[in-house]
Amino acid sequence: MAKDKTQQPMMAGFTSAEREYIRSELDLFFSTLPSVAEGFQIKTWRGGPQAGKPKVPQAAQGLLDRGLMRLDLTGRLPMLFFTDAGLDALRTMMADGRLADPKKFAHVRQELGIDPIDQIDPALQAAAAG
Repeated sequence: MAKDKTQQPMMAGFTSAEREYIRSELDLFFSTLPSVAEGFQIKTWRGGPQAGKPKVPQAAQGLLDRGLMRLDLTGRLPMLFFTDAGLDALRTMMADGRLADPKKFAHVRQELGIDPIDQIDPALQAAAAG
């Protein structure tokens, strides 16, 4: 019998789908290194009865439901931000090399205080600088 995504075992406070969502949001994007503090942008429904409302991905909904992230609707676009409990879980996840590649996510590890600033790979810094 296949496991439901909501019943997946948790590591570092996140399910595997949630970890994948977080890694995808914090990975290098068009030569830009995303920041945890900037949050995750959420799309909105274009039409239908939910037009203009946030289109929250399933993995993000689990984070919201458990209080690890919060939805901010005050800006032009809806954004997700980690709560204090979510930041603690993210630090645990990023500190574990099995859950997040230390080189690929060096910018996140540095932002979270796991690694010193001078340990970021110069090639990644150059790629992010454009």
